[in-house]
Amino acid sequence: MIDYSIKIKELTKLFGRRLVFRNIDGEFRAGNIYGIAGKNGAGKSTFVKILAGVLSPTSGSAVHYKNDKKISHEKIFEHLGFVSPYLILYDEFTAEENLIHFSRIRGEEYDTDYANALLKRFGLYKRRKDLLKNYSSGMKQRMKFVFALLHKPFLLILDEPTSNLDENGKETVYEIIREQGKERLVIVASNEERDLSLCAEILNLEDYKKREAEN
Repeated sequence: MIDYSIKIKELTKLFGRRLVFRNIDGEFRAGNIYGIAGKNGAGKSTFVKILAGVLSPTSGSAVHYKNDKKISHEKIFEHLGFVSPYLILYDEFTAEENLIHFSRIRGEEYDTDYANALLKRFGLYKRRKDLLKNYSSGMKQRMKFVFALLHKPFLLILDEPTSNLDENGKETVYEIIREQGKERLVIVASNEERDLSLCAEILNLEDYKKREAEN
């Protein structure tokens, strides 16, 4: 099993005077699927952005480890696959061109066979030469999964993973989550019960707002 973990200590985020969450402690380890729950506006996207290293906490820390060795902030992206509604791919490129381009950005050789296998699994192979601007919202969502999985990441962060997907698309995503969660670290941020039902542990951000009021 892959030895990858995130250790969280007193993680707190405020926007101005508005508390998003306060003093979250815990540890996420590979071989598990974790859920991040909370109503709309609870801070789920903010939380996973901090885990992904694209947003800084107000205080506290979220430190990544591989084989018990700390991963520097600048290297997190090498191990991370990220899916979210706000992730932007290039509409003026074809699906295939997007994947080739991002492989080059990561400094990796494009794995054509693996990319084609992912495109087939998500029902996009026959449309791989089409510009993304001609894709439906559901097709773009499936494309984000291909992008996230292409470099075989140790950590998979999924923010609203089934957004815009039909039933077949959702089932494919659920299969992927189950498979990845056997060895890798998977974190799912959602308020959909079906999404969260896949998770062995759920962190509800509402609990970390109440603490402020109690204090």
